[in-house]
Amino acid sequence: MKKIVIILTALAFVLSAFIFQSCNVIKDISNTLANVSKLQFKLDNVSNFRLVGIDLGNKRSVTDFNVSDGLKLTNAFATKSFPATFTVNLNALNPNDGSNKTQKTNATIAGLDYRLILDDVQTISGDIQAPISVPGTGQSVNIPLSMSLDLLKFFGNRGYESIMNLALALGGVNGTAAKVKLDIKPTVNTAIGPITYPSRLTVIDKEWR
Repeated sequence: MKKIVIILTALAFVLSAFIFQSCNVIKDISNTLANVSKLQFKLDNVSNFRLVGIDLGNKRSVTDFNVSDGLKLTNAFATKSFPATFTVNLNALNPNDGSNKTQKTNATIAGLDYRLILDDVQTISGDIQAPISVPGTGQSVNIPLSMSLDLLKFFGNRGYESIMNLALALGGVNGTAAKVKLDIKPTVNTAIGPITYPSRLTVIDKEWR
């Protein structure tokens, strides 16, 4: 009888330890998922915009192009080739900085499946080439995304002036990211392995999402 009591006591101890450990694991997983979901994204700006190889950074309107550049642009448009290259600067914010009773946690974005939307038209898709660290400091990190596409492929139903105005609105002197959206699905490295967001986020320049 005494042996049975000892065995049962030992089993109870092992079971209690297992339950305690399981609860800690579940708590760690819950905290990890909560911290990952707190990552926020916002568009900053568009930079280094080149259309048919021409820098738009110092242009305000179609009248600002010299004769040579004007001919290059119109010839390219006439031959149905209007290549543009530029950088979309995306900001990522990790608010897990240890304040407000939160645990300070650094995050590493392992993947960033994105779809580029220009003037409400979905265009190209892509991903980051290397992991990006977002420290839990409350400070945002810039993620430069290089874009390359033929504007006529997606805006071929528009005229020359309309496409030029769109390009200038993005990359000209007064260019902004107002006409840009990024539809993203991040994957974040965690202590329990990579976690991919269950749904996509539409990122804009007006607010953090």
